[in-house]
Amino acid sequence: MSWFRKLKAGLAKSTSKLTGGIGAIFTKRRLDQAALDELEDLLIAADLGVATAAALVARLKRDKFDKDVTDQEVREALAAHIAEILSPVARPLAIEAARKPHVVLVVGVNGSGKTTTIGKLARQYQGEGLKLRLAAGDTFRAAAIEQLKIWGERSRVPVVAGEQGADAAGLAFRALEESRAAGDDLLLIDTAGRLHNKSLLMDELAKVVRVLKKQDPSAPHDILLVLDATTGQNAISQVATFKELVKVTGLVLTKLDGSAKGGILVALAQQFALPVHMIGVGEGPEDLKDFDAREFARGLMGLE
Repeated sequence: MSWFRKLKAGLAKSTSKLTGGIGAIFTKRRLDQAALDELEDLLIAADLGVATAAALVARLKRDKFDKDVTDQEVREALAAHIAEILSPVARPLAIEAARKPHVVLVVGVNGSGKTTTIGKLARQYQGEGLKLRLAAGDTFRAAAIEQLKIWGERSRVPVVAGEQGADAAGLAFRALEESRAAGDDLLLIDTAGRLHNKSLLMDELAKVVRVLKKQDPSAPHDILLVLDATTGQNAISQVATFKELVKVTGLVLTKLDGSAKGGILVALAQQFALPVHMIGVGEGPEDLKDFDAREFARGLMGLE
């Protein structure tokens, strides 16, 4: 299956909610104010966000008001406008191999798919010929340490790990030390995500960043925030919170295939303008891909 087919299949829950609603509103109907109000409510319910929904409806009103429209025309117009919103944030993660290593800190709440995302990235970058290493920095959860070790074994990528409860900053320091000595291109560091105790998490992440800078003042070079699409609007508060804790440089959105809330990606782009590097629509390593604004927008609206 091509990636676009897989993306469309992954977005099926989100798409059916939107296309079904648009079809119900625009069956042989003029684009009057009542139709626009219904459409705005539908877009908000699909997690595109109040501001985004208002902007999309205003654009549609400007272009098509008081004209006869089909649901296909409305979906085409919305897809084009959504792609415009998303295009500035659709940026692949740029690994600078000259850094030896390029250090990526991966953050996110527990359950967001953080550790799995690191495993998938490891498989992809190893397949591209990069030399890399993983650090099991979520020392709070034994399961996260074991999970990362399994991904490392599958991809034949070394994993720096300690015991559960070990000092995460100390482990990150050791991982960077080993990575530099080995001449790695990339170091991916997992972190804890227990937001219920924000001050402890803030202290831990700040310490990790501080010790990395002792070896390389420019590290970490990227801080990726992994978000679970099924959380919908909660993803917005997670971005806001993690932006307080660390300097988030980009987003990865996982579990789009399990969610009817794929529209949240549009709301995130509109509100935060952070790069969206990748999206995930399945369990396999090949199901995490660079984010393409046009593909996503057309997939969301059920278009080819």
